[in-house]
Amino acid sequence: MSEQRIRNDIVKWGRSLFERGLTAGSSGNISVRLDDGFLMTPTNSCLGFLDAERLSRLDATGNHVSGDAPTKELSLHFAFYDQRPQARAVVHLHSTYATALSCLADVDPADAIPPITPYVVMRVGRVPVISYTRPGSADIRPLIESIAVDHAAALMQNHGPIVTGTSLEAAVFAMEELEETAKLVLLTRWMPVRLLNTEAIADLNQTFKLK
Repeated sequence: MSEQRIRNDIVKWGRSLFERGLTAGSSGNISVRLDDGFLMTPTNSCLGFLDAERLSRLDATGNHVSGDAPTKELSLHFAFYDQRPQARAVVHLHSTYATALSCLADVDPADAIPPITPYVVMRVGRVPVISYTRPGSADIRPLIESIAVDHAAALMQNHGPIVTGTSLEAAVFAMEELEETAKLVLLTRWMPVRLLNTEAIADLNQTFKLK
């Protein structure tokens, strides 16, 4: 796929996420790994109004080479790219339900999204909670690196979700699935929920091979 096509896809998916209320204002950021570097949404940009030609272009070592200055959340993205060679895109949003879960004190820090549907297992997997750090701080990097080999997604405490995928489309779809499942989890929070059992989860992992 050409770089121009990838630029256009970032604009397309950013607009789609924004228009559906999955991130607000200038929150959220998207990146895609190229063969010789990275494309990222610029700092303080609104995902609903991106300009393909002004996206931040970084070289393979992470140096900014063209376009507007990149998102301040570089550490989030590079932590996943460094540990997951199969990751081709990273999406971070402040979507309502997943962010709400990241603020709850009693969620399981090893897996904040219980296996309530097969699709969250297939597309997202287990979602650990990363301890709070200031937005934009490089302190988040080792925290994400510690879980990134085994997890394609995480919730950052009191901040929101971050998801990787083998393509931009896959990352967006996984983010959408995470948000919808977080909504289901909160809607059923005080109800007797039937979760998928270990055999069903193992079958899904073997069949769809998320990692």
